[in-house]
Amino acid sequence: MTVAVRVIPCLDVAGGRVVKGVNFMGLRDAGDPIELARRYFEQGADEITFLDVTATVDQRETTYDVVRATAEQVFIPLTVGGGVRSTEDVARLLGHGADKIGVNSAAIARPALIDEIADRFGAQVCVLSLDVTRDDAAPSGFVVTTHGGRTRTQLDAIAWAVEAIERGAGELLVNSIDADGTKAGFDLELIAAMREVASVPVIASGGAGALEHFTPAVAAGADAVLAASVFHNAEFTIGEVKQSLADAGVLIR
Repeated sequence: MTVAVRVIPCLDVAGGRVVKGVNFMGLRDAGDPIELARRYFEQGADEITFLDVTATVDQRETTYDVVRATAEQVFIPLTVGGGVRSTEDVARLLGHGADKIGVNSAAIARPALIDEIADRFGAQVCVLSLDVTRDDAAPSGFVVTTHGGRTRTQLDAIAWAVEAIERGAGELLVNSIDADGTKAGFDLELIAAMREVASVPVIASGGAGALEHFTPAVAAGADAVLAASVFHNAEFTIGEVKQSLADAGVLIR
């Protein structure tokens, strides 16, 4: 069975505002998250991903009020990540309108968190967010980073993805730190490496800068394509991305 490819705008939020940088650095203001989410919903987004990019760093909770306000106006699946450390955090976010929860740093620190979320809420709720950078010392050539890309680990990205799926992660959000914000295109080698080992959907993130960047990501193995700044800056719309994929013969929603 062929599954339709999803197009997902990402809202990186800090201090209640959407921000965007390059390689996770030099964050600048990109707008109001609720307003942007509503715009993308109206443009035909399949889902919205909401990442509180400083929640883990600041040791504070995700901004629940923004999540609730977004969920009240956007009637498509909402994935929320940032600062999630326990199943109680997950329960609270689900209670505020999130449909899926992204975990990254806390799961690396304590992998059993993935098991706990999957056991309590189901694998479909648990999205493993991987902020990946190239590292020749790693067996796969890729390692994961934590704390919004600030801290490089020695954890091989592909091996970690395999373990997380075995523990119950229902989806992989694979973000290339090297490509992030560069608009030079997705890291196709990284997507293909993840696709080879993943029995769950793979969301490609990092590097989208032109309409022609999306189809190669799908060809490399992505089940969904995620982008941020190109949508925030109105360089093109979600509808235009979907049309470009459809023109290339990709099944879309």
